[in-house]
Amino acid sequence: MATNERIRQAMHRTGHDLASLAHAAEVSTKSVERWISGAAVPHPRTRYRVAAILGEAESYLWPETVDSTSLTGAELVATYPRRSLVPPHVWSDLLRSAERSVDLLAFAGLFLTEEHPDWLAGLAAKAEAGVRVRLLLGDPEGAQLAARDREHQIGGGVAGRVSAVLAHYGQHMPESVEIRLHDTPLYTSIYRFDDDMLVNTHAYGVLAAYTPVMRLRRIGGEFFSTYIESYERVWASARPASLRGEDT
Repeated sequence: MATNERIRQAMHRTGHDLASLAHAAEVSTKSVERWISGAAVPHPRTRYRVAAILGEAESYLWPETVDSTSLTGAELVATYPRRSLVPPHVWSDLLRSAERSVDLLAFAGLFLTEEHPDWLAGLAAKAEAGVRVRLLLGDPEGAQLAARDREHQIGGGVAGRVSAVLAHYGQHMPESVEIRLHDTPLYTSIYRFDDDMLVNTHAYGVLAAYTPVMRLRRIGGEFFSTYIESYERVWASARPASLRGEDT
């Protein structure tokens, strides 16, 4: 039996312990313990209730209950050959529709703050309304940002972009917004809005604006969950950012 880390982490994120989740789901604490240990899977009606309580999809918490072969490709909503070709309204529509989580993973993602006039105000409004907002940006002191800088021969420009975007967020974001700096290889940039996601793949020597983007929607397949797992691993390894200038 393998521990169900997904339900355990979802409980932690939503502030539930064994007793509170059991009460909300109308089951015993023993049942919740068995779900976490992997010894049992709830009945369908209970799975639906627990998923709603924790703000996750049933298929994410219990992927073994889904016939993944029937969902092959169904999560792939759209593709764009370049990030610059993603229609501007897609970014604003996804942000506007988010009710639980907005997660960003990039080295800088400066295009959002400079090319989308409503991004900062919209993100701040979501955070103030109780949406969890987490931003992962490249660590200016890390090896990965320096390597990307050498790759594109920018001469320190990547770190400068991180400094610029931190300044933007520092001026506009409420304290509830969590920002961390990562020093991990950036295989993809991830922009998650509840159960929708834009994944910007990267290619060596090509700027992110000119590489493909996949739009995903979580409906029970493996695409979405793969990138959520990747995001959580990077988040766990990153350090908190200071918006007072120490990190820039």
